[in-house]
Amino acid sequence: MKAMVLAAGRGERMRPLTLDRPKPLLEVAGLPLIVHHLHALAMAGFREVVINVSWLGEQIRAVLGDGSRYNVRIEYSDEGPEPLETGGGIFRALRLLGPAPFLVLNGDVWTDYPYAKLRGSLRPDDLAQLVLVPNPAHNARGDFVLSEGRIVEPAREPGREGGQRGGGEQGGEDTRLTFSGVGVYRPELFAGCEDGIFKLAPLIRSAARKGRVGGELHDGEWMDIGTPERLAELDQRLRGG
Repeated sequence: MKAMVLAAGRGERMRPLTLDRPKPLLEVAGLPLIVHHLHALAMAGFREVVINVSWLGEQIRAVLGDGSRYNVRIEYSDEGPEPLETGGGIFRALRLLGPAPFLVLNGDVWTDYPYAKLRGSLRPDDLAQLVLVPNPAHNARGDFVLSEGRIVEPAREPGREGGQRGGGEQGGEDTRLTFSGVGVYRPELFAGCEDGIFKLAPLIRSAARKGRVGGELHDGEWMDIGTPERLAELDQRLRGG
């Protein structure tokens, strides 16, 4: 199975740190964040990695090279000066990812999730398998409803009777969990898409309405490194502070 690390964003919430450096190269515990991801993927047995680049992408290429120093082989998907969002970025990279299911990891998260667990995780008819986490304070409403290993869409609205029930249901309302940024996808999820800027979530919701998206809850370590404060917090944690 190939893996893709999403690394094309402008990192606007991380400014001023990202004015002259792409977010994946910001350091935690003495190493660029994306290098931590490559080490984790290599330890999980992934050897072929695709990285999409846009904003200051030449710096990522210069630092990571062909990936051999990290025991992986890196191919780059160039999006030009304007990032293509998550959906558009994955679609552009399909030619490198090939016809088999592939793992995608957001480059700006931190987790101890065991990536090897996702090998063979897709049911034969599923188009995606998502890893969800408990909602952090900055995403209290969550993203997707998980019920008995399936992503439920549409979720039941507050106060409505009937419908499918999500994990952690309270008072007749489905409780959403947060998408971790880790998932496995089939290329067929992107059937009918065209090259350009578009989001991934609508494709997932459409597939979930057809009962074709699985999911699991990860209760271990996870952090969205979206602000300088969270970056500093993670750096302190990894350094033993």
